[in-house]
Amino acid sequence: MPQFRTDQLTPKTWPAFAALVERHNGVWGGCWCVEFHPDGKARGAHRRSLKEQKVNEGTTHAALVLDGSRCVGWCQYGAPDELPRIKHLRVYTAGLEALPDWPITCFFVDKEYRGKGVASTALLAALSQIAQLGGGVVESYPEDVEGRKVSESFLHNSRLAMFEGQGFERTRRLGKNHWVVSKLVPAAGEA
Repeated sequence: MPQFRTDQLTPKTWPAFAALVERHNGVWGGCWCVEFHPDGKARGAHRRSLKEQKVNEGTTHAALVLDGSRCVGWCQYGAPDELPRIKHLRVYTAGLEALPDWPITCFFVDKEYRGKGVASTALLAALSQIAQLGGGVVESYPEDVEGRKVSESFLHNSRLAMFEGQGFERTRRLGKNHWVVSKLVPAAGEA
């Protein structure tokens, strides 16, 4: 099992992040991890520069997982206005009581590292980074795969069991196999 380290997505870590995305042909058909941003709907080659611009401006957040200097996965999170475009949005907003402080919208794991704990490492790092940013209600939209065979390449919000293992609770169903899960993360230094 590799010894991973984690870091934030910043201009300094951009080259490692970009190398992972490029190794996977832009990830999910050229997403470049901008799909959930307000200006991320349009497809095209511009997405790489859009993501890099957001990194340079500090308007995107992700916990990166690294094996040495090689980025092998990430967990994207941000404020609701940073990441307003979630999957199943119509169903989500129909039952919405309040926006979370920090939605977690996606994970990606290098195909050579799947099944090695990268996603759970990324989630723990994201929660730590959120605590450093003041904490609050963290929400995500994972898939319940129990009793079903699902390709890991399609689990953009990871597995429900991983979130429950980190203390998240099911809030409500979001589509046939997805759930809204949430957890209160205290600010760093708070009990």
